[in-house]
Amino acid sequence: MAASAKTLTAKTSSMNGEWTVVLPRRGRKRTCPITRTREQQQPVSWAPTDFEVNSLRESKLKQKMQICMKKLETSQFFLTLLDQIRSPEIIQCFHKVLGSELKMQMVIYGIGSIESYENPRLQLSLALLLKSKFGWIGDIEVFDPILSATESRVLEFLGCSVLSINEQGRRKVQKPTMLFMPHCEAELYDNLLQENWRIEHLNNLVIFGNSFENYEQFVSEFKNSTVASARHMLSAQKFTEEFKIQTVLDDYFGAFHDSSWHFFSPVIEPGLQYVNS
Repeated sequence: MAASAKTLTAKTSSMNGEWTVVLPRRGRKRTCPITRTREQQQPVSWAPTDFEVNSLRESKLKQKMQICMKKLETSQFFLTLLDQIRSPEIIQCFHKVLGSELKMQMVIYGIGSIESYENPRLQLSLALLLKSKFGWIGDIEVFDPILSATESRVLEFLGCSVLSINEQGRRKVQKPTMLFMPHCEAELYDNLLQENWRIEHLNNLVIFGNSFENYEQFVSEFKNSTVASARHMLSAQKFTEEFKIQTVLDDYFGAFHDSSWHFFSPVIEPGLQYVNS
């Protein structure tokens, strides 16, 4: 059985067929986001397809990010999230992952176009604000295959490093690391877990992203071959502690709905177990 989720109650974009759009919306019938759209791929070198940085676009984007961060910082959503993180139950989970380390690196996958859409700006703003509020959050690395040269420059201005490798989610976690992945597709989460499918790696890992418990419910409902693209997520449920977040207001529903913190505590080397269909 999965660990019970505790309720303290868009967006990956594709380029060259690499990642799949997953944009659940309020008011529409929800469909299962667990899809297998490509063969498993390995990390490859990456660079923005546009080579020129537009100074006017860069200036406007910096201004948009400043406005977005100020809006988010004073919101009830953010204040509620801070209270959740500071609760004894969750802060203990973070300290357990940190162990003797002083910093926890953050890696952001699938942020989307921060120039074109507000939801990616809100998600990036949240990551940056968390780093400013918690001294134990270290350097931030970012990757999405659709990032432009202008967006990459702005990310660097904001203190982030843009990866030059498309890791396909396959970051081997050798030290305490937070993977910040709101609204990524199931296969990306599964790639990450598969790459770290050992006790010593899983114990170093924190994921902020789509609720694994919700994925399990989708699989139970749809009962089809989509299980194959999420088999590590489903198997991890038996040693995952999940804390769902509150979106509080509609302003932040699109960017953060169905998001949870995930902590992993396997006591033996994990095996794979498919959910019965």
